[in-house]
Amino acid sequence: MDDGTECKVLTGVDDHSRFSVCAGIMVRATARPVCALFAQVLERHGVPKEVLTDNGKVFTARFGLRPAEVLFDKLCRENGITHRLTAPASPTTTGRIERFHRTLRQEFLGGQIFSTLKVAQKELDAWVHDYNTERPHQGLGRATPAERFSVRDDSTPKLAPDVRLVTEDRSGEDWISRYVTVNGVTSVANQVFTVGRHRAGHVVDLRVHPTFLGDMGRFGAGRGPVLAENVRLTASSLRS
Repeated sequence: MDDGTECKVLTGVDDHSRFSVCAGIMVRATARPVCALFAQVLERHGVPKEVLTDNGKVFTARFGLRPAEVLFDKLCRENGITHRLTAPASPTTTGRIERFHRTLRQEFLGGQIFSTLKVAQKELDAWVHDYNTERPHQGLGRATPAERFSVRDDSTPKLAPDVRLVTEDRSGEDWISRYVTVNGVTSVANQVFTVGRHRAGHVVDLRVHPTFLGDMGRFGAGRGPVLAENVRLTASSLRS
């Protein structure tokens, strides 16, 4: 930027068509802006069966001293997306996006300085549109990425993404995470709740209201986060 700010570009490419599904500029590629952009991709293009990423900390913590589920993993889990990781130090497993990055650096990023983030994103959007719609690829039989990407089985229903994980603020004390047993149950301070066997083995997010609103906990349905609204507890007691 004109003021010396360095930015990051987060990109995503469809493996079948080379179609760029996202190219977002951000000052810091931390969990929330990265997942917000990924959520936009899900809303715009639908939910894929799987996604392949590198092993950056924003995508995974599976290889740390204390393996944990990061926000990106949670967003994939709650939408039924298989999250695959590249083998460490093996960029060839993401060859298509590496090729896209090379083109992006050569044609768009080469020494350009933008006045604002908004201006930079607008120009990048125009470049991506041209890349997707105006450039035939030899590997696609001289079709453009957009032409190949648009060829899909219309009989396959398009799943609506669940992006509440990104749009909701779950950083407060009223949100907690719990593991679901093989029987489909979880517990909060010795209170047991059934959340469904289809969630067995997963970690679910629960929201605990500080006041008693009824006799039973009410849970959200579908692939989305479990919402426990009526737990006879205070948020502070959950920390003990």
